[in-house]
Amino acid sequence: MTKIERKPFGYKLTFAGFIKRDEMEAWYEDSQNALQNQMKDFGVFIDMRELKTLPKESQEPMQKGQMLFKTKGMQRSVCILNDSITAMQFKRIAKQTGIYEWERYLDASAVKDWEKVGVDWIQRSIDPDQ
Repeated sequence: MTKIERKPFGYKLTFAGFIKRDEMEAWYEDSQNALQNQMKDFGVFIDMRELKTLPKESQEPMQKGQMLFKTKGMQRSVCILNDSITAMQFKRIAKQTGIYEWERYLDASAVKDWEKVGVDWIQRSIDPDQ
């Protein structure tokens, strides 16, 4: 399951379950539509707490989507995870696509107020890694 929502800071993305390539490609197309008229810098809050590890064939459209958000004006993003394997996978993808510098990863089971911490990173540049 994928979902894109407009928020005051930019966009909230939700990824849940086991996402096959066709569903990830549909998310990429939805992202293109959502970002079509994007005119200013924005942040992205990504809820991945219920996402299963992405199969290899789903990773390429995810990478294209990450690059799309960055080229359309994404300044910072935060990923909320509950699984260390998925966290490692997405850190690797972010390094490959060049967005790791602007993306932070929060373990919802370890960070008490993960939603506030994530939004503070997006809106106020308060780095949760510091």
